[in-house]
Amino acid sequence: MHRTPPLLEDLSVEITARDTPALVALAADLPAGTRVSVTHLGTEGAAERREAAAAAARAELVPVPHLAARRFASESELRATLEGLRAHEAHERLFVVGGDPRTPAGPYASALDLIRSGVLAEAGVAEVGLTGYPEGHPAISDDVLWAELGAKAAALTEQGLAGSLTTQFSFDVDAVVAWIERVRALGITLPIRVGVPGPAGVRRLVAFARRCGVGTSAGIARKYGFSLASLVGTAGPDRFVEELGSRLDERHGEVRLHLFTFGTLDATIAWAREARAAAVPAERP
Repeated sequence: MHRTPPLLEDLSVEITARDTPALVALAADLPAGTRVSVTHLGTEGAAERREAAAAAARAELVPVPHLAARRFASESELRATLEGLRAHEAHERLFVVGGDPRTPAGPYASALDLIRSGVLAEAGVAEVGLTGYPEGHPAISDDVLWAELGAKAAALTEQGLAGSLTTQFSFDVDAVVAWIERVRALGITLPIRVGVPGPAGVRRLVAFARRCGVGTSAGIARKYGFSLASLVGTAGPDRFVEELGSRLDERHGEVRLHLFTFGTLDATIAWAREARAAAVPAERP
């Protein structure tokens, strides 16, 4: 039997707390140990996010709760959040982002501030995920993004914490490969998870892309598998994943996929199952 391509091994998925019922219903369709990221949205409470992480742990999946630094009003709130996650064995792997609020609610203006506080290491966190932006960030300059990424990676090393990088989703393989190569050129060897959307309606994909500053030129869209002229139908990541896999080699280090569900967890899990099955032909009798 042929080996599953590395890009399709150890896939991770991202949900919001409102996806918890769907996760519980579909958990058996995910391989045990699959990482399930739980976003930190301002429209969902800490208890809801904690329950989503706990549901993943109960299903023998690996919860990766997000911490949005700018949403924490105080260090005590951060510590309480970590204690709540620990009670459900959902604190060892976290993903730290700056967060959307223009003005920080408390002492952490960035993910770097939260990491440098030392609170994560004190709370028994083992691994911290960091964000990467292959196409840049609509509100942060590239110079700042790269400087912060290097500083965050260094801070994790200084505190003895493992790390990983997960990128914003993209439809542009060229941008993603160029970003990975720059990361490696800077000496950052952390495992990388490339963000891709699961199958979703084209209109929804374009709306999320515009919100996140992701390029959707006519050429990129056409190559990915949809048209900006009609915005109808559904598009999946098959072409993107196939091309990305063909362009990666040992120079790019460990690279996996991170699947953004955009409210279509069932379709995303089905896509992942079918992609892995297609990549691993059945043994001959």
